[in-house]
Amino acid sequence: MLHQLTSLPLRAGLAFATALVIALVFGGMIIKWIRKHQIGETIRNLGLEGQMSKKGTPTMGGIIIILALTVSAFLFCRLDNIYVQLLLLTTFWCGAIGFTDDYIKVFKHNKAGMPGPVKIVFQVILGLIIAGTVCVNDDIVAGRTEAAQKTATEETEQVTVNEVVLEKSTATTFPFIKNHTFDYNWLNPFKGDFGQTMRWIIYGLIIILVVFFGSNGTNLTDGLDGLAAGSSVISSIMMIVLAGLGTNIVTAEHFRVMFIPGSEEIAIYLSAFAGAVIGFLYYNVFPAKVFMGDTGSLVLGGIMGVSMVLLRKELLLPVLCGVFAVEGLSVMLQRYYFKYTKHRYGEGKRIFKMTPLHHHFQKEGIPALIQRPAHAIKETKIVASFWAAGIVCALLTWLLVWL
Repeated sequence: MLHQLTSLPLRAGLAFATALVIALVFGGMIIKWIRKHQIGETIRNLGLEGQMSKKGTPTMGGIIIILALTVSAFLFCRLDNIYVQLLLLTTFWCGAIGFTDDYIKVFKHNKAGMPGPVKIVFQVILGLIIAGTVCVNDDIVAGRTEAAQKTATEETEQVTVNEVVLEKSTATTFPFIKNHTFDYNWLNPFKGDFGQTMRWIIYGLIIILVVFFGSNGTNLTDGLDGLAAGSSVISSIMMIVLAGLGTNIVTAEHFRVMFIPGSEEIAIYLSAFAGAVIGFLYYNVFPAKVFMGDTGSLVLGGIMGVSMVLLRKELLLPVLCGVFAVEGLSVMLQRYYFKYTKHRYGEGKRIFKMTPLHHHFQKEGIPALIQRPAHAIKETKIVASFWAAGIVCALLTWLLVWL
């Protein structure tokens, strides 16, 4: 099949183009089908400009992304690669959670959707599966070079050469320290056999947290036309670059990223991902013809989170996906500050006029600690500004890798 092509740039390009074409061609058909069956978004009036005009816009458009991505992945990725298997599992798992949530909202007319605790349980289970596989599967290894002394003949002197050593490791990428490598075992206070077990437990817990917060961060960002999809494309392009550089020990050491054997398949998968999301974005930019719903947003966040775990770059995720991180942080700060002031002063106060953060820029005249901007900003300008912030975050990630 097409996955037998040996050129990484060729396969990545074809995967991207195929997913893009599928999303563009079949996206319109899917939107018509969704509209015909009256699968529209239920809008809760929050007093935002132009908000109610979006009522009835087709939702569950994440199906377009999943279709384009998986078809392209099956064509161009090596399905026997453990990284591809985990990314496909993440896609279908998060898609199923999101689809169920959207189904309850649309067909059961329950705006709350899937109960929060149930959604959390399923996301944690996915995190457990990913963490367990990363920790025990022998195909998931990291590479490093090690100086070795070798003698060619009895007459020649010993010379130092670099040998590539592949090993199960709890190491990850982190700037500002030697070789940009941080080992989670450094957080482990225990020694001996129990210490070895705790080493992997600590690593596994980090992976679970990354998968959980990754998927939910994207979900919170999906509130304006094109915001979550466009931001995801920007982040995924940098992930493709990092994955591609880590496929070869020479380029990995030159660019100071970890050598991950088999990570070329992650680059292929992410290329298909980028193509699928750009194709969807054609229908999702203002004024949106379709919303991705939780069917799409959970998939986007899950794939990006798991990809960074597999690339050993999860500690850089808050920087690369800074837009999603800030959106999630704004919600947490708002909630806890409101509870604190209500308990302390008897009246809840706000930091932002409204959260997630993108809605703060759409509101005016609401008492809050942060009042700027004084007047509401148009949706398209907010989205463009957040995209620009996403590009800055991607460039900052690259700078941190190079430091």
